[in-house]
Amino acid sequence: MNQIEFMQLVNPFKDKLFRVAKRLLVSTEEAEDATQEVLVKLWNRNESLDQYNSVEALAMTMTKNFCLDQLKSKRASNMKIVHTNFTDREASVQQKVEDRDTWNWVEKIMNDLPEQQKLIVQMRDIEEMEFEEISTILEMNEQAIRTALSRARKTIREKMVKTHHYGIG
Repeated sequence: MNQIEFMQLVNPFKDKLFRVAKRLLVSTEEAEDATQEVLVKLWNRNESLDQYNSVEALAMTMTKNFCLDQLKSKRASNMKIVHTNFTDREASVQQKVEDRDTWNWVEKIMNDLPEQQKLIVQMRDIEEMEFEEISTILEMNEQAIRTALSRARKTIREKMVKTHHYGIG
């Protein structure tokens, strides 16, 4: 496989790799480094990539593992999960402030979730991935993913209700 073929293969999902890395590592620079590292590893395997059913799933798994390794390293003590892509373009200023406040609460709650639940919420609710694809990447069965997602959502919902003293949805 030459460089052009490789770029055509990875271009459709390289931004998704970055978003997952950013979700896990917070820092844009760290996420860029992680994405680049995964792409280099894929390039080094470029002759054997046709053996895989889904190169995207392979890349997502590699990204997840690389980021988790980074989080486990010594410099991970200052890292946390943050999502900053939340904007409402047509909302009033008051609505934007309320949305930002709500999202900040969700981020704080997500920071307290177990690592696996954070990943599942990121992949399913933010990246909008299918359960089958998440199952392949995380090497879990789909029912376990559904259960973990349900528990994570329930935890987020309960803590939001407790924080704001009113129901959501």
